[in-house]
Amino acid sequence: MTDAAPTARAPRLAAELLDWYDRHARVMPWRTGPAARADGVRPDPYRVWLSEIMLQQTTVAAVKPYFEAFTARWPTVSDLAAAADADVMAAWAGLGYYARARNLLKCARAVAETHDGVFPDSHDALLSLPGVGPYTAAAVSAIAFDRPETVVDGNVERVMARLHDEHTPLPAAKPILTEHARALTPPERPGDYAQAVMDLGATICTPRNPACGLCPWRTDCAAWAAGTAPELPKKAPKKVKPTRRGIAYLARRVDGAWLLETRPETGLLGGMLGWPGTDWVSLDAALPDDAPPIRAEWRTLSEEARHTFTHFHLRLTLKVALVPMDRAPCRGEFIPAPEFRPADLPTLMRKAFDLARPR
Repeated sequence: MTDAAPTARAPRLAAELLDWYDRHARVMPWRTGPAARADGVRPDPYRVWLSEIMLQQTTVAAVKPYFEAFTARWPTVSDLAAAADADVMAAWAGLGYYARARNLLKCARAVAETHDGVFPDSHDALLSLPGVGPYTAAAVSAIAFDRPETVVDGNVERVMARLHDEHTPLPAAKPILTEHARALTPPERPGDYAQAVMDLGATICTPRNPACGLCPWRTDCAAWAAGTAPELPKKAPKKVKPTRRGIAYLARRVDGAWLLETRPETGLLGGMLGWPGTDWVSLDAALPDDAPPIRAEWRTLSEEARHTFTHFHLRLTLKVALVPMDRAPCRGEFIPAPEFRPADLPTLMRKAFDLARPR
């Protein structure tokens, strides 16, 4: 492990990285590029904030179509604040980590109601908004308002670990790597710098096969000199994910309507449309008692809907039924066929639908 970059080296490293960024910045729909910024174009805080929320634990490639659809439908934070919850949750379906969508609406409404539709420009004020944590506050503050905040995501952690040949495993290394990043953050063009170091990690200092020959920091990189770059950052062994199971009930009425319910606001998939079902229990426990949402002749499919969440794997037994027009459910409601869009379902529920539909 090396010491933090000396103060005298930091300005040169920042300048070298910004020069590289001016030539190689990725073009992304939420980004105001370095040339536009040099011409005086200011980033839209709404677009910066929206992209940062969407990008949490999600890839750039997956986020792009969602971001473009959101900003076309809700071009300002006030437009988003006025949107119906169900519309936003449906538009978010497939992006995962659905608590982000609920907090997205809470934050948009707080900005609209408390700040007259204008995002606050300081780190502390941003941190007071619903769903905005330290990383998002730093990113929006730096990128949208050019504040000299330290922005550290997974890409930045990897770059810092290699630049300093830091072998402390993550997550214990996080405060160490953050201090390294803070020492390099320049007072000039901090927004461009924040995006530059993330771009460096995403395109050059990649997890596998880093392109060290193209890196503007190669000659200063301690891991490159030591030959340890491909093995950094170190990570503590992952815990084995447990498996849970449950039952999902997919009922279709003879007129083509599907029986769905809105899940509780709290918990996984909160606020999303889904199939009525049982609790999810440990794989070692007995399958939950049958609790169909409507009286019908239920048939169990041979295939299970399987999905992996952050902390566990899930296996859903699927039961399907065709029900008559005069049968009323004890939970959920029938969505007429013309109004039902499978794309509005979260990924797990869409997997269940894809398995049940041919039956």
